[in-house]
Amino acid sequence: MSIWEYANPKKFMQTSAWALPWVTGLAVVLLAGGLIWGFFLTPDDFKQGSTVKIIYLHVPSAMMAVTAWFMMLAGSLIWLIRRHHVSALTAKAAGPVGLTFTLIGLVTGAIWGQPMWGTWWAWDPRLTSFLILGLFYLGYIALWEAIEDPDTAADLTSVLCIVGSVFAFMSRYAVMFWNQGLHQGASLSIDKEEHVSNVYAFPLWTCIAGFVLLFVTLVLLRTRTEIRARRMKSLLARERVA
Repeated sequence: MSIWEYANPKKFMQTSAWALPWVTGLAVVLLAGGLIWGFFLTPDDFKQGSTVKIIYLHVPSAMMAVTAWFMMLAGSLIWLIRRHHVSALTAKAAGPVGLTFTLIGLVTGAIWGQPMWGTWWAWDPRLTSFLILGLFYLGYIALWEAIEDPDTAADLTSVLCIVGSVFAFMSRYAVMFWNQGLHQGASLSIDKEEHVSNVYAFPLWTCIAGFVLLFVTLVLLRTRTEIRARRMKSLLARERVA
């Protein structure tokens, strides 16, 4: 069986219909379990107090904001190379989801940063590139809506996605290139000095897994909606011709 079989809309709809209940159920379990574990069953940090617990929303949402863009990049490249419509529609479907994660990351980051840094915002390299990534999300979504021909829209948004990937990369790895800046290093790291204590890491991993499955659930749902909308437009066009 080839992976390209799932580029067929019918095959995608059949497979996603089977997978959605399982993915959704597991996402709910992991999110509920991780957030309850993290917010109510972990101790306060000796430096940051209870403020540190926002990590269970901030880190997964920020990670998924960047991951969503790279997933969109993969779908865009497949569209440009192989012209599979499902890949373009999947990238389109992921845009609003990624933007939502970006907004959650920005808001929770500001809430976390204010008591830690004494300011809601700083023009830190990582924060700035993350903000620019959010603007690229807005531009990507707007470009899809502004162009009537779907293939032309897919072409132009794919190019925009390639350009925006620079800022997606920077928002994840900026702290590796610039030592200055307020933003801390990775919370989950093989470096013991940077890695958070296991009492926080285990519920954090659970939340991250839940956010990943939440992202998959939302993208599958939105892609199915996009396919149905495309079919509806095709049927209406045929009726007008007839």
